[in-house]
Amino acid sequence: MPKTSKVVQREQSHEHVTESVADLLAHEEPLDYKSSSLNVGAAAGKKIPQIEVPESDGRPAWNSKLQYILAQVGFSVGLGNVWRFPYLCQKNGGGAYLVPYFILLLIIGIPLFFLELAVGQKIRRGSIGVWNYVCPRLGGIGMSSLMVCGFVGLYYNVIIGWSIFYFFQSFQFPLPWSDCPIRKNGTIAIVEPECDKSSATTYFWYRQTLNTTSTIAESGGLNIKMTLSLLVAWIIVCLAVIKGIASSGKVMYFSSLFPYVVLFCFLVRGLMLKGSVDGIAHMFTPKLEKMLEPQVWREAATQVFFALGLGFGGVIAFSSYNKIDNNCHFDAVLVSFINFFTSILATLVVFAVLGFKANIMNEKCVAENGEKILGYLNSNVLSHDLIPPHVNFSHLTPSDYADVYSIIRTVKEDGFAQLGLEPCVLEDELNKAVQGTGLAFIAFTEAMTHFPASPFWSVMFFFMLINLGLGSMIGTMTGITTPVLDAYKVQKELFTVGCCIVAFLCGLLFVQRSGNYFVTMFDDYSAGLPLTVVVILENVSVAWIYGTKRFMQDLEDMLGFRPSIIYFYLWKYVSPLCLIVLISATVIEMAISPPGYNAWVQDLAQERFQSYPPWALAMCFALIVVAMLPLPIVFIARHFNLMSDGSNKLSVSYRKTMMKDISNLEEQDEARFILGAKPGDTPLSGVARKPYVTPAGNKSVDPNSLSPNVCYGTSYQNAAISPTTPTTPPTPLTPLTPESDS
Repeated sequence: MPKTSKVVQREQSHEHVTESVADLLAHEEPLDYKSSSLNVGAAAGKKIPQIEVPESDGRPAWNSKLQYILAQVGFSVGLGNVWRFPYLCQKNGGGAYLVPYFILLLIIGIPLFFLELAVGQKIRRGSIGVWNYVCPRLGGIGMSSLMVCGFVGLYYNVIIGWSIFYFFQSFQFPLPWSDCPIRKNGTIAIVEPECDKSSATTYFWYRQTLNTTSTIAESGGLNIKMTLSLLVAWIIVCLAVIKGIASSGKVMYFSSLFPYVVLFCFLVRGLMLKGSVDGIAHMFTPKLEKMLEPQVWREAATQVFFALGLGFGGVIAFSSYNKIDNNCHFDAVLVSFINFFTSILATLVVFAVLGFKANIMNEKCVAENGEKILGYLNSNVLSHDLIPPHVNFSHLTPSDYADVYSIIRTVKEDGFAQLGLEPCVLEDELNKAVQGTGLAFIAFTEAMTHFPASPFWSVMFFFMLINLGLGSMIGTMTGITTPVLDAYKVQKELFTVGCCIVAFLCGLLFVQRSGNYFVTMFDDYSAGLPLTVVVILENVSVAWIYGTKRFMQDLEDMLGFRPSIIYFYLWKYVSPLCLIVLISATVIEMAISPPGYNAWVQDLAQERFQSYPPWALAMCFALIVVAMLPLPIVFIARHFNLMSDGSNKLSVSYRKTMMKDISNLEEQDEARFILGAKPGDTPLSGVARKPYVTPAGNKSVDPNSLSPNVCYGTSYQNAAISPTTPTTPPTPLTPLTPESDS
């Protein structure tokens, strides 16, 4: 034993020596952390003592790593991968858009996703408990996440309801949206005018599915078909999450994997369609000049941000059910790249089908305009001498029509506009940007009417959408239920059912005849800005308030290896800067873009942009304010000690564990706890924890410099300090893993 040890001093001197368990542990090394009651970090060559909380703390756990990965994939891979990423790719330069997206995925997506996984796994709480623990004054972060989850869940499940309606409508041949309905007026049968002006699929969506009104101000009453579909959607979600991860984990095996089966089937089928190669080539043809536009980078950052589900709380909730030593860094990289490649796969499928649809529409355009030209020839408006000899109007090809169109336009330069001929260029059809519901319920449905065995493909497509939406809804609901169940002693099943009932009743707003306009409103305003603010505060609270160096050391203790130093810079500087730029760009975009929505005008059978009325505009900004309101309220209340610091629930389990271990130490001979000592060993100086060396290599973490008592809750810290413990402040995230109250 080293001669400087206080135990040796006690043997050699009659002076009273005051020492604590922490003093003993600070000067000696344990033999084996697995066989010891102490949890030891894996710093290179130096084992770091700390008290370990048993993982059998009553908190539910995933049955397997695969189940957990599928849950995270199911949450992050959603409808946006199918109908927003392809649209952004088409809009922002095709293949060129993939470059800024991938760069931002590396510098924003993966680091922040890793951060959320790590804090959830370490603290083993939902979003409210995690941020109350890290920094009680910023505890409103978790509450804002819960608010946003609530808003998003309300309208997201409506989209699942629409998919359920189309799913059941698909069991018909021919599909009900394949032809326009015929209206009979006595003995005369005419095509429905609204359908004739638009298309069969557009008419079925706006009139027979939504039966939408022409303005948001006109409610029109409840749409019974959509109300029943929404009820079915909430019943499915409720059954999936009612038992927590015990039920949702099993559902994820199917809901996360089945969409990939459908996407691969659609890709194979799509590549066999005429014109699919044109669509894929159009997608991957890079427009490099687009990469210089700031708008492209802003939209890429936004898509990365939402694709991974950052800020919702679902990521944290899922990871909180992991074992403390799970390799969450591997999980973050794996899930992020699965999400990225899923977006690429979905984009290939979408553009293969849209290429087929564009060829169909272009051939239809050629046929209609060819009939016009033939009529002009028969009525001598045009001379037969203008038509090249090789052109056959009974089998008019797009290239032949392009030659005829060019000749007529040159000869009839003055009166060409009166002929009403269209150019019928395939590129124009491919450039028609379609996103969101327009892609799924209009463009895709129209393409599938031309598929052989179209009902089968329609059933598969909408069943895939239901499963994609269900995976995201499970994560969203977990982001709501887990924080509440961690904080309060409520029955899980009863609380889940209550949430679903309340959500269904609130969701009736979206199944009015004007409900789709409210879906657009919530999609535009309830999540974008609030979530960006939430994530930047998450980043700042860990990287700047808790401390990046300390957090890196916690990760080393938890994972058994030190993460790359790149994360230090990304968390500390790059990610916050990118998020600030994103917030600024979002605010500017909202300021310069007139708030409004695309309304379906029945008389014109077209969409027209309309500004929100004053009450709807107030509702838009109320969504933003309500979602972010917990942030300042909690900060002010805790700053002036008007409410608990949020650590009371945690301090009980900490006190029990700490006092139990300390009492065990006091009952036995103190020399027993000096583990692994050898004669002549030099004691470790300073604190027991091995300091994390900064990137510069010459500075270490000073626990006092981070001033944990300024931000971190103190009730659980005070409970863990014995009278003889040194006054060095403990590290909040490292000593213990909180037990579950659920």
